[in-house]
Amino acid sequence: MIDDIKIEKMNETHLEDIAFLEKKCFSVPWSEKMLEAELEKENARFYVAITKNEVSGYIGANNVLGEVYVNNIAVFYNYRRFGIGEALLSHLISVACEENCSMVTLEVRVSNDAARGLYEKLGFENVGMRKNFYDKPNEDAIIYTKYLGET
Repeated sequence: MIDDIKIEKMNETHLEDIAFLEKKCFSVPWSEKMLEAELEKENARFYVAITKNEVSGYIGANNVLGEVYVNNIAVFYNYRRFGIGEALLSHLISVACEENCSMVTLEVRVSNDAARGLYEKLGFENVGMRKNFYDKPNEDAIIYTKYLGET
């Protein structure tokens, strides 16, 4: 665990780092322009983790009518396994609770055991599968959902 993880709302100063992180982590990355467009959306919930005065990871989601859909969560390789992904997702869950949302949900590659372990640790449930959801390589997605409060 790293003690000095700070979570803050994403802004234009983070865009270059996050776009670079996207290219490092995803086969179909979001561009800097796509990330910038999220800054203008009222329902967007994008946060960065700052560790040792640099961007170490980020999470992006949208609150749609009280349901939070996670688009991406990523951590730079040299900061993995230090609790940054957990801190980001926990922060998003807290925001969703403050906004009286009913759930937080996301898709993850079937092969991504590390991410699946994190989601299960934080109380997400495997609620289904999307066949051939991902490209490059083609792969199924598991749908994980964490229900908040009364369901």
